[in-house]
Amino acid sequence: MADSLILEVAEFEHDVLTGIYSEETGRPQPLRFTISVALKPAERYEPDTPLEASKNYMDLKFAASDALPPGVHFKLIEAVADHICETLFLQDARVQAVTVKIVKLAISENGEKIGMTLTRNRK
Repeated sequence: MADSLILEVAEFEHDVLTGIYSEETGRPQPLRFTISVALKPAERYEPDTPLEASKNYMDLKFAASDALPPGVHFKLIEAVADHICETLFLQDARVQAVTVKIVKLAISENGEKIGMTLTRNRK
């Protein structure tokens, strides 16, 4: 079985123009993101392994916030997830797969988590 390395940012919140909520209100919808990135791991990580040997976690947050084009209304949250995946694939050739889970906070009535999860693999 091959080694694997999964980096993750969990439950990061950011407002995005998406879905019926944004169409009806004209305002961005609050979303909660969990992003997992599968990287090809190094053969070994020693105490003095440089930071460049892995991916910066802030890149995952960037893909779900500042990398989203301002003012663009994504009709589907699946399109938001796709944009995040593409951003991470373009940033780093070591990224093998990206999983994006999005929870729509504005439409929850009783604490349920309404949303989707998309996984894309590098082609």
